[in-house]
Amino acid sequence: MHMEAGKPAAPAVTRVLGIDPGTAVMGYGIIDGKDDEMDLVTYGAINSKKNSPPDERLNHIFARLTELIERHRPDVVAVEQPFVAQNVRSAFAIGRAQAVAILAAAVRGIPTREYTPAQVKQRVANYGASSKEQMQEMVRLQLELDATPEPHDAADALAVAICHLRELHLNRLLSSQEKP
Repeated sequence: MHMEAGKPAAPAVTRVLGIDPGTAVMGYGIIDGKDDEMDLVTYGAINSKKNSPPDERLNHIFARLTELIERHRPDVVAVEQPFVAQNVRSAFAIGRAQAVAILAAAVRGIPTREYTPAQVKQRVANYGASSKEQMQEMVRLQLELDATPEPHDAADALAVAICHLRELHLNRLLSSQEKP
């Protein structure tokens, strides 16, 4: 690590691609972060045809994610893990979409990090049981946006990206406190 005047060098900007996995709609959000500062790059959703077979949906998602990764070159991909308690069948479909997102990153040598919904809520809203509306408002406020990102899948993906950046920042703070 480069040292100057007894201080560690400032961390570089980290570009995070956040993913809210789904086979019908997959939300994505890209944020640049440095220390506790964040800048929105882009967000949106990848929509699949409702009546298309699962293999076609997954292929479509993979192709679109690959384009996003090539265009925006994230340093890391942060993916939300499926919440299984609601509907097991739905969780399996989300798990497939999650696997496709991880594969799209792995093919390009980009590391992935996975976060549970409770972890995302804790890091973004400081409360692990926040409502969807509270989370969307926290995303809007933290990224200094005029309106809540739409669709909600994109807002959820931005929350995952924010979660990862908060986790990085917290880990840096903790590691700097451990050093003499």
